[in-house]
Amino acid sequence: MRRTLSLALAATAVVTAAAIPGVSVAETPDTVRWGPCPEEAASPRLECSTLEVPLDYRDPDGRQIEIAISRLASEKPSQRRGVLLTNPGGPGAGGLTYPALLAAYGLPQEVLDSYDVIGFDPRGVGRSTQVTCDLTPEQQARRNFPPYAHTAADVAREAGNARTIAKQCATSRTASMLPHTTTANTARDMDRIRAALGERKLSYLGSSYGTYLGAVYTTKFPKRSDRIVLDSNLGPGGYDVTAMRMFARGLEEVFPQFAAFAAAHPEYGLGTTPQQVTAKFFELAKRLEAKPVQGIDGTLFRGITFDSLYSDALMPTLAKTWQALDTDRPLPPNPPPANVENLMSSRFAVICGDTRWPGKVRDYQRNAAVDRLKYPMLGGSTASIGPCAFWPDKRVEPPVHIGDRGPSNVLMAQNERDPGTPLAGAQELRRAFGKRATMVTADQSGHGVYPFGRNTCANDAVTAFLTTGQRPAEDLACAAEPNE
Repeated sequence: MRRTLSLALAATAVVTAAAIPGVSVAETPDTVRWGPCPEEAASPRLECSTLEVPLDYRDPDGRQIEIAISRLASEKPSQRRGVLLTNPGGPGAGGLTYPALLAAYGLPQEVLDSYDVIGFDPRGVGRSTQVTCDLTPEQQARRNFPPYAHTAADVAREAGNARTIAKQCATSRTASMLPHTTTANTARDMDRIRAALGERKLSYLGSSYGTYLGAVYTTKFPKRSDRIVLDSNLGPGGYDVTAMRMFARGLEEVFPQFAAFAAAHPEYGLGTTPQQVTAKFFELAKRLEAKPVQGIDGTLFRGITFDSLYSDALMPTLAKTWQALDTDRPLPPNPPPANVENLMSSRFAVICGDTRWPGKVRDYQRNAAVDRLKYPMLGGSTASIGPCAFWPDKRVEPPVHIGDRGPSNVLMAQNERDPGTPLAGAQELRRAFGKRATMVTADQSGHGVYPFGRNTCANDAVTAFLTTGQRPAEDLACAAEPNE
C-alpha cells in the first residue's frame, strides 16, 4: 500500500491518438525528446525529459524555468486515446516517478493501454527549477505542523519562528520565484505540457492537493480538459487556512479505527478497550511534551500518529511506535523523506502564495482555542500560526474561483474517513462544481481511493470513466466491502 506523503512529517502528500470521434487528437507534433530518467527516478519503461516554461506567464518571453516530466507510454497504440497527466499531491511532492508507482500498485491494464501516463515535478520542486527558504536543519526537523498550542501564549511564542521562516523565504536566492510558484501557474505549466506533447486535450488523475490542482486546471482550461479524476479532495479553496484546520477533524474521524485495532491486540500494551487506547494517546503526548524520547516530542508524536493513519496497513507499525515510545525501546525504522528542505520550502511557497491567510496573531489564538476543544488530538497544532501569516504581500493574481462553468467531465472519488482530506471538504468541492462533477464515496478509511484502495465499487467506477467516459448517472455511495 502506498504511503502518501504526509503534510505532518514530510516537512509534515506521457504517440498520437487514434482518429476516433471525441478522442484527444494531436494538434501539433510531439516536440518532447524522451530519454533516460535520473537515477533516483529510473524505472523500467519510464522515460524522462524537461520542458521550459515562463516563470511569469504575464511575460511569456521572459525568464524561463524547467519542468521535469516523465512518460509511461501505452504499449497498445491501437487502443491509446491520449495522455493522462498525474499528480500525487503535496504541495511540495514530486511526481516524476508517479506513473511507475501507479502501474506497480495496480493501475488497471486497460487504463495503461488507453493512455500515455505522464508525471511531472511541479515548478519549484525536485528535478524542476527549485525554490528554497534556506531552512536550517533545526527548522527542517520541526516539520510542517506548529507545536501544539495549549495557551494563547504558545501561539504568540510560535509567531516568532513563523515570522523568521517567512523572512527567509522572502530573502532567499530564489525569492523572485515566490510570487509565481502557485497552483494557477502549475496549471498553466500543465497546459504547456499538453501542447508540447501534441495533444488537443488532457485527461488527469490527481490525489490530495492534486485535486485542487486538477480543479484549477479544468477551471482555467475547460475546453482542453478531457476526463478529470480527483481523488481525496480538498475543498474549493485548496490548501488554505480552512484545509489546514481540517486535518484535526480528519484525525478525530479516523482514529477510532486505530483505537479498536490496538485494543484488539493487547500485545502492544496500549489498552484493552478503545477508550484506554485513546487515553494512552493523550498520556503519551503529554509525557513527550515534557520529555522527548529518542528525539520524538509531543508535536512530532501527534504528527506521526496522523501520518500513519493515512493507510490502514500502517496501523501495526503505529502501534509498535507507540509501544516503543511508551517503554523507551528502539523505534521501528522510519527514514525521513529525501530533500526535506525543498519539500518544505516549495510547500510554503504554494500554500502561502495561493491564498491570503489571517495576518494577526490573535486570529490564530482564537482558532487554536476553538479547535483544541473540538478536536483535542491535533487542533491546538493545526489551528496555530505558521509562516503564511507573515508572507510577503506581493501577489500577481487572486485565487482561482472553482465553479460550475464548463463541461460535465469531473469524477470525484472520496473515502468517507480520510485524515488528510476529510469528507466535509470534498462535499464542499462537489457543491462548487455543481453539474460539472459526479462524486463516488467509499465506506472505507485512509487517504487515497484509486487505485490504492480496496473498494472495488469505487475503483471500477473510476476505471470505467477513464476508459469509456461513462460516469455514474448520479453521485454514488459504495458500501464497505469484506476484508476492508
